[in-house]
Amino acid sequence: MRLNQIADNEGARKARMRVGRGIGSGKGKTSGRGVKGQKARTGVSVKGFEGGQTPIHRRLPKRGFNPLNPQDFEVVNLGRLQAAIEKGRLDATKPVDGAALKAAGLISGSSADGVRLLGTGELKAKLAISVQGASATAKEAVEKAGGSLTIIPTRKAKAQARSEVVKAAKAAKKK
Repeated sequence: MRLNQIADNEGARKARMRVGRGIGSGKGKTSGRGVKGQKARTGVSVKGFEGGQTPIHRRLPKRGFNPLNPQDFEVVNLGRLQAAIEKGRLDATKPVDGAALKAAGLISGSSADGVRLLGTGELKAKLAISVQGASATAKEAVEKAGGSLTIIPTRKAKAQARSEVVKAAKAAKKK
């Protein structure tokens, strides 16, 4: 075998199709694109166009509401709180806050807005709880068990209160 005799296998390389070179080539006139106009041009894709039919994003109704600044809480139920106390992971004599809940493994601590206490389950222990939010049933259950519940304002609530104070100061300055 010599270097000048080395060749690819038959059919290993396919010659490129020359388009737009007359009807005898089989790829003349529209070059295999099938149409003239917008779809025949390069770089054009008509996304969401359904041939004049009303597109699906306009046929389907709008539903619900997405708030601009949603609050993202880690949720803890009273039943899980009681279970952690019974297992000895949470000390009922010390105040319960985000750090204590994280140490007990009840939350991951990844939430931006803190912890929200919900009323599912039963609480028997007397606790001093400090969280960023709580449901009405959770408040009742904590007070019924003899404990206390303190709501700590979130960063967003503090920023909102600050902006309201600034607005009030500007309004008073104008008068």
